[in-house]
Amino acid sequence: MSKNYLLAVDAGNTNTNFAVFDGAKIVAKWRTATIHHRTGDEYAVILSQLMHNEGIERKDIKNIIIASVVPQIMIAINKLCSNFFRVKPLIVGENLKYSIKVKIDNPKEIGADRVVNAIAAKKLYNKAAIIIDFGTATTFDVVDDKGAYCGGVISPGINLSLSALQEAAAMLPRVWIKKPAKVIGTNTKSAMQSGIYWGYIGLIEGIVTRMKTEMKTKPIIIATGGLAPMFSESTKVIEKVEPDLTLIGLQEIFKTRKA
Repeated sequence: MSKNYLLAVDAGNTNTNFAVFDGAKIVAKWRTATIHHRTGDEYAVILSQLMHNEGIERKDIKNIIIASVVPQIMIAINKLCSNFFRVKPLIVGENLKYSIKVKIDNPKEIGADRVVNAIAAKKLYNKAAIIIDFGTATTFDVVDDKGAYCGGVISPGINLSLSALQEAAAMLPRVWIKKPAKVIGTNTKSAMQSGIYWGYIGLIEGIVTRMKTEMKTKPIIIATGGLAPMFSESTKVIEKVEPDLTLIGLQEIFKTRKA
């Protein structure tokens, strides 16, 4: 029996996430590196194998929705949709408008993923929220109690900060991001790991505290992105970790879109 699946695509600067939805349920999901020169045929080969491994047939993908912050890959993604799936995609911010108010100076500036996260937060919690997204940039986004997007903060991402530190200081070694056992490092590597890890904990706690003061309400604090679990374990500021927040938002936009 043929299925009626939705393919949601979250194209970020570092990774592109794909998820197959059966209704509101994610039945399969994959993450690939965002490579600007990758072609539509290459995406098709990758997805064909991934789908085969999960027992998902190409003909079962009846709809596709995309949120992208990387214009350079959209030609390839559109080719994937038209040539491989034979589906015309819905693209958030282009042929599919936002279903919530965007209360910033120039709504056209906002990345699609940040608004999609706001929509997901409204669906899941239906209250004022601060969303921390650990991506290429670490972003803090504010949603009011009516679900409107109200602005936020953009700071350098954790991996980006670590790379900049290593590249700018010739004597510093390459290290992995990890939670150090203590704040005071006793060698160069542990000192660098402490600076990155506990420095970002301080960033998170400081920005969230100031945001809550400006909001004059008690928002729920949601974290998403690959590094969210690692940082959430060391601060009480983060209340919920939602690894699939953007994908959930895409499914919600598809479900509630106007015909």
